[in-house]
Amino acid sequence: MLEFGIPALIEIPDDAGLADVVYSRAAADPDEVMLRRRAADGSWQDVTAGQFRAEVSALAKGLIAAGLAPGDRVALMSRTRYEWTLADYAIWAAGAVSVPVYETSSAEQVEWILGDSGARAILAEDDSHAQIIQTVRDRLPNLGPVWRIGALDDVAAAGADITDDQLRQHRVSRRAGDLATIIYTSGTTGRPKGCELTHRNLLAAVRNAVHAALPEIFEVSDASTLLFMPLAHVFARIIEVGCLEAGAVLGHWENVGTVADGLREFRPTFLLAVPRVFEKVYNTAVQQASASPATTKIFAAAAGTAIAHSRALDDGRPGLGLRLRRAVFDRLVYGKLRAAVGGRVGYAVSGGAPLGERLGHFFRGVGITVLEGYGMTETSAAATVNKPSRNKVGTVGQPLPGVSAKIADDGEILLRGAVVTIGYWQNPAATKEAVDAEGWLHSGDLGSLDDEGFLRVTGRKKEIIVTAGGKNVAPAVLEDRLRAHPLISQCMVVGDGRPFVACLMTLDADALEHWTSQHGKPAGATAADLATDPDLVTDLQAAVDDANKAVSRAESIRKFRVLPVDFTTDNDYLTPSLKVKRANVARDFAADIEALYTR
Repeated sequence: MLEFGIPALIEIPDDAGLADVVYSRAAADPDEVMLRRRAADGSWQDVTAGQFRAEVSALAKGLIAAGLAPGDRVALMSRTRYEWTLADYAIWAAGAVSVPVYETSSAEQVEWILGDSGARAILAEDDSHAQIIQTVRDRLPNLGPVWRIGALDDVAAAGADITDDQLRQHRVSRRAGDLATIIYTSGTTGRPKGCELTHRNLLAAVRNAVHAALPEIFEVSDASTLLFMPLAHVFARIIEVGCLEAGAVLGHWENVGTVADGLREFRPTFLLAVPRVFEKVYNTAVQQASASPATTKIFAAAAGTAIAHSRALDDGRPGLGLRLRRAVFDRLVYGKLRAAVGGRVGYAVSGGAPLGERLGHFFRGVGITVLEGYGMTETSAAATVNKPSRNKVGTVGQPLPGVSAKIADDGEILLRGAVVTIGYWQNPAATKEAVDAEGWLHSGDLGSLDDEGFLRVTGRKKEIIVTAGGKNVAPAVLEDRLRAHPLISQCMVVGDGRPFVACLMTLDADALEHWTSQHGKPAGATAADLATDPDLVTDLQAAVDDANKAVSRAESIRKFRVLPVDFTTDNDYLTPSLKVKRANVARDFAADIEALYTR
């Protein structure tokens, strides 16, 4: 087996906790700006370390007054906003465990996460979230208060009688090895598993990343970022913690659809995003350039120059001619692209799905170096990352200090270190399957390590789909519900590395024959004949709509395509146990999959 590891540069003391930074930074410099929050009038207001400590403490006292004890689980269901981070740290300050819930989650998902985690309370953003919780509340005997995030002042006011000493006792009762958060991540069965991350897990990832691997990003004097990814996702969560630990100013933006406005307002120095964001920036630039043949030609030349310049950086100093061309296009094109993200972004970190070498070189040539990293919920987000000082475009970097990576005989990526989860909540069988006796986490991904320890991810061993937006999607929960429809024989959900989830379907021959007779279609019409028939499409769309009820909007099927043949053991699309051979289907119906995303 190939193996590469870097010793930890920062060890986490046994008495360390995530909420400690709130108090240590306020004690060191209460007037230091820690966060910025957007006011109702659209202005950005500084939040100092002293102010944040006061708000965290007040809310934590309110949680304690409500009866929450150290180790109790408190759920958070909200879009990305300042109050999310405030509540997260208040939960930790109270000694409790935070349980994120995607704000797009279905009632079934909410019920499972709250019930499985045994959440004692939940902070919900608005009435729509509270209504979802209310529909399943009678099946959640452990659930107590449902608080609105907009009414946190009321929660804090109820804790007025809790003393500072009582609060401190709650906070210090939790040590580095204690549970900090349970993040539910999709499993191959479609039932989310609660990944347990300790205070040490998150602190080891953050401190070794921001101080040892990425100080040029996090520790410059004016470092700041605007967080717009969902904080229920481990990637955004690690950035939240990283900014507070490193001293970078953190802002939040609720609406991904308008994030371009937020970037121009906030003007961050670095970005954290999934590849889909960078794809959108590039595609928008292409669309804007297509206004005339002249601008199309200019942008094509600018893109080619940016890529060539970046590649030349890997091979040595770019030649004079290339440097001059880049200077011209910097005034014509690149400066406008940088202005679109606020004008101050020098670095971006990308994770959740592969970015691709072409986009990586394009953005570096434009003047925004995108550093790809790799990890999963089970590794506290970060396991490997490229560094500003050592960036191999097309790889996901070297292991972070304190992390070891190796490639198993079958090509699977294995990871070990202080960042690795302690297990899955109330699921020892899944824990044993994921983390072996030597502490190696079996990622389910395939990859390779070069002689310098840079990792390339080459494929997925498991069936979980990761969209271009970084959303993990378990196909089984959708496929099982689709196959319950009488017309559908087999189906395969697709979307790995794509902008949305889609589906290939095959039809049951007997059911189709009955359907044609009832709907006045020609006798003997086949699936190929009726694939685009409006009546058939309407019925199949109803099946898709029903399946989508079991998942969040981000996981829902947006398009589907009817295939002309069924999946059988004879044509080698099904195993003897009638499981779809995904690789075979993807290979033979590649054109159909491509059509789902191009038409």
